[in-house]
Amino acid sequence: MSHSQGYGYGLPQSYDGTDWTGGPRTQGYGPYGPPDEAQVYDTYVAQSYAPPQTYALWLPEQQLYEPPPPPEPQSYEPPQSYDQRPEPVTRSRTAGRAAARRAARRKRFVERPPEGLRRLVPQALVVAFLAGGTTAFVAHDKAVRLSVDGDPRRLHTFAGDVGELLASEGVPIGPHDIVAPGPDAPLTSGDEVAVRYGRPVVLTVDGHRRRVWTTARTVEGALRQLGVRAEGAYISASRSLPIARHGIELAVRTERTVTFMADGRARSIRTNAATVRAALARAGIALHGQDTTSVPLDSFPRDGQTVSVLRVTGSREVREEPIAYETRRVPDATLFKGTESVVQQGRQGVRRVTYQLRTVNGVRQRPRLLRQEVITAPRNEIVHVGTATVPSSVAGADHLNWQGLAQCETGGRADAVDPSGTYGGLYQFDRPTWHSLGGTGAPQDAPPAEQTYRAKKLYVSRGASPWPVCGRKLHQ
Repeated sequence: MSHSQGYGYGLPQSYDGTDWTGGPRTQGYGPYGPPDEAQVYDTYVAQSYAPPQTYALWLPEQQLYEPPPPPEPQSYEPPQSYDQRPEPVTRSRTAGRAAARRAARRKRFVERPPEGLRRLVPQALVVAFLAGGTTAFVAHDKAVRLSVDGDPRRLHTFAGDVGELLASEGVPIGPHDIVAPGPDAPLTSGDEVAVRYGRPVVLTVDGHRRRVWTTARTVEGALRQLGVRAEGAYISASRSLPIARHGIELAVRTERTVTFMADGRARSIRTNAATVRAALARAGIALHGQDTTSVPLDSFPRDGQTVSVLRVTGSREVREEPIAYETRRVPDATLFKGTESVVQQGRQGVRRVTYQLRTVNGVRQRPRLLRQEVITAPRNEIVHVGTATVPSSVAGADHLNWQGLAQCETGGRADAVDPSGTYGGLYQFDRPTWHSLGGTGAPQDAPPAEQTYRAKKLYVSRGASPWPVCGRKLHQ
C-alpha cells in the first residue's frame, strides 16, 4: 500500500526536500530521528486541508499517533539553578573550562525543549482548529433533495431557506411558477424542494379562445389541470406531446349531443364535429337540391342544440309589372291662380320581375324576389300651375247678371260638362273658344273666377249670342 492510498488525501512526492519513496534520512531531524507517517500526514493536512465528511484522523493499519517520550538524560540531574552551582574548591584550568562547556550545554538543553516536542505543538494546534471547524461545517451543511420540473437530484447546501437554495443553484422563479415549500420556508437536512415551471397555453374550447397558464409538462396533464373534459373530444395535438417552456396553442372540441329533426323524426347523436354540416353527415342525413337547415351549415353545433332539416322544392316565375310615373308641378305666371295646365301627359313604365316560389316541408312560402329589369321606363307628367291674379272687372260687362247666366247654363257648377263632352264649365265653353280667350286646358278645370272673367271678355266681343237660350238672363 502506497502512502497516498493509505491516507485518502494523497501525499506530496517529497517531504522536507527528500523523495518520500527513497531511503530515510536522519540528518536535520533533531534528536528524535526522522518523522513518522503520522507527523507527515498532520503537517500536510495543516498545509492543504479540504474538510471531508468524516473528520477523525486515521492511519492505515495502526492506531492514532502518540508522540514518543523524550529521552532521559544520562546521569544528569539539573541543579535548582545553574547560577547557584557550587564551585569545586580546587580544579585545574583545563578541567574548569571543560566543566564550563558541559554546564552551558546542559543549560541550553533544559531551556530549549526537545525537537520532537517542538514539532508536536503546532500539530496539536492544527488538530484543535480542525475539530472546531468540523463542528461548524457539520452544523451548517444540509443534504436536501431538489426536483425541478420532475428532474430530481440530491445535493449539499449551506442555504438557510428555499429561496437561497434556488438562487445558489441558478433556478429562476416567475409569477406563474410553483415552489413547494415556499421560497421563505427554512431548510433543514433531509428536506425535499419541488419546482414546477408555468407554461402559457392559448386554449380554444368549443370556439371560445382564452390564454391560461399550467405547470403540467404534457398536453394531457394540462387538460386535466385546466379541467377540460377530454373524453371523446378532438384535440389538435397529441395528448402525450411535451409542452415547452414557451407554451403551446391547443384547440379542443368536446363531445356534444345534437338533435336533428328531419323527415318527420328526430335523431340525436354524440359528436365533436366542428360544423353543423359535418355533424349532419355523421348522423347519416343527406341534403338534396335546395334542402337546408334551420341554422347555418357552417355554424358550430352546441351541446343540446336542435337543428331542423328543411326539405325545399320550388320553381321560378317571371312577371311583367307596371312602373308608376311621377307628376311634376311647375309654377306658371301666365296662368291665373287656380288654373293648372297639363303640359306633358304621364306614362307608366314596365319591368320584368323574377320570383322564387318555394315549398318548405310541404308548406308554400311567400315568393322571394330574385331579380328585376326595366323594359320601358316611365314618363313623368308635367303640370303648369297658374300664379297670376285673376282680374275681376271687364269694362262694359261688369253690370250684367253673370250669376243668373251660370245658373241657367249649368246650375252653377263650375266643373259641369255636357253629355257630348264638347262644352264645359259654368258658361259651357268649347275648347277652341276658351283658348281664344287666353284660357288653357279645359274650361271646366279653371276656377270659377277665371271662367267668369273669360265669359265677360266673350260678351264684350260677341254679345249674348254665345248663349242663345240663357243669354236673356244677363239683363234680368
